[in-house]
Amino acid sequence: MLKCTTRHIHILTAEVQGNEFIASPTVLTLNVDPDNEFNWSEAALKQVYTQFDSLVKGYSGQDLTEYNLRRIGSDLEHFIRSLLQSGIISYNLTSRVLNYSMGLPQVVATD
Repeated sequence: MLKCTTRHIHILTAEVQGNEFIASPTVLTLNVDPDNEFNWSEAALKQVYTQFDSLVKGYSGQDLTEYNLRRIGSDLEHFIRSLLQSGIISYNLTSRVLNYSMGLPQVVATD
C-alpha cells in the first residue's frame, strides 16, 4: 500500500471497509486534518476534495508512485494554508494540538 502523510493530509492507496484499510491499486483514500487542528465547514472540505480530484486527474496516465502521492499531498497542504490565510477555515482552539503549524492565528483588532 502506498501512502503520503503530511501534517494535515493522509493519502492511501486503499479502500475503507468497516474500520480497516484494504489495499487497492485503483482507489485513493483521503483523510483531511486527522488531528482536528482546524474548524471546517462543509463548503471548505468540499473545496479540498475538489482540489484533490483535480490534482489526481492531472496525474492520470502516469504511474501511481509514492513520489506522485507526495506531490499531491504537498499541494493540498499549500491549498489548506491558503484557506486558512483567507479566513475560510480557522484554527480549532480546543484541539489537542495547538502548534500553529500553518502560521500564527490572525486576530482582528477591535477599537
